Amino acid sequence: MSASTPLRPDTLTLPALRLPHAEGLELPAYATEGAAGLDLRAAVVEPLVLAPGARALVPTGLILHIPEGHEGQIRARSGLAYKHGVTVLNGPGTIDADYRGEVKVLLVNLGAEPFTVARGDRIAQLVLARFARAALVELDLAETEAQKTARGAGGFGSTGLG
Repeated sequence: MSASTPLRPDTLTLPALRLPHAEGLELPAYATEGAAGLDLRAAVVEPLVLAPGARALVPTGLILHIPEGHEGQIRARSGLAYKHGVTVLNGPGTIDADYRGEVKVLLVNLGAEPFTVARGDRIAQLVLARFARAALVELDLAETEAQKTARGAGGFGSTGLG
């Protein structure tokens, strides 16, 4: 979106501090009008080669001030994952609203060939999401029995194939 494009009513303001090693790089932006994620760029000074099986924290050169009640979710870019086997290792990673360090992306190369991350490459997506906090209330066995469901403790594949 250009600076002259009017903001949609559901748009949040996301303050971002650009660090010196990110000078000259584009700020994260949505690739299309319907995109959910902002594309994050690599703020590497020199190209970074990820060997097959290797992982690295790739700097973005940004400190983000995520709005209270939201988290920033770092997600893989589908094209990198499909074409090169490069993905976000702890995806989705979470940026908490009170974090004030540089956003870095933990990339891993699950592909068969070395992969080079160059300055300015789009390496991941940032999705802002609202969240609710929970206050745990401990139940006793009788309360647990009274709240049984049809599914019960069935997990991992218990509702069908795949």
